[in-house]
Amino acid sequence: MTATITIRPVRPDELTTLWQRGFSDANAEWTKWNGPYFHDQLPTQTDFETIIGPRDWLIQPRNWVIARDDEIVGSVNRHFVDGDLQRWLEVGIIIYDQQHWGEHIGRKALTQWIDDLFKDGTDLPHIGLTTWSGNKRMMHLASAIGLQQEARIPQVRYWQGRYYDSVKYGILRSDWLAQKH
Repeated sequence: MTATITIRPVRPDELTTLWQRGFSDANAEWTKWNGPYFHDQLPTQTDFETIIGPRDWLIQPRNWVIARDDEIVGSVNRHFVDGDLQRWLEVGIIIYDQQHWGEHIGRKALTQWIDDLFKDGTDLPHIGLTTWSGNKRMMHLASAIGLQQEARIPQVRYWQGRYYDSVKYGILRSDWLAQKH
C-alpha cells in the first residue's frame, strides 16, 4: 500500500510531536545537509517551550508540516529573500528522519507546496529554492520536480575544510502550471 503524503499547517496539539521529531536531536542527520555552513543551532527544549507559548514561529502560513499517513515526518517552508518587499520568494523542505529518505516524500511534498503557493499563496511570477553543491539529494529533488538551475555561485559555502557552490533553482508560474504533475 502506498503512503499518503500531505502538507498542512501544524495543529496546536502536535507541537510537542513536531519538537520531538524535528528538533530534539541537535545531531540529527538532516542538520548536516540543511545549510550546515551557517552553523545554526537548533532551539533547545527551553527555547521550544518559549516558542510554543506565543506559537508565532511554528504556527504560521510560512511553515507547514509534511505528514506520511498523518504522521509528521518533515516540514516545508517559505521565506522572502527581500524581506518586507515580498517580491522574491524561496521555499525549503526538510525530512527529519533519514529512514524516510528515498521514499519520494520530498518530491510529493515539495510539488504540493509549490502547487499550493502558486494557487493560493502568492501571485508572484517566480518561486526559488537555494541549496549547496554538497547536497546532491536536494539538487536532484529540485530538478526532478521541474525547477531549473538558474545560478551557481562557485566556492562560496565552506564546510568541513572544503568549499562548495551555492546553487539556485527556480521556476516561473507559467512554466509550473504548464507542467503535468
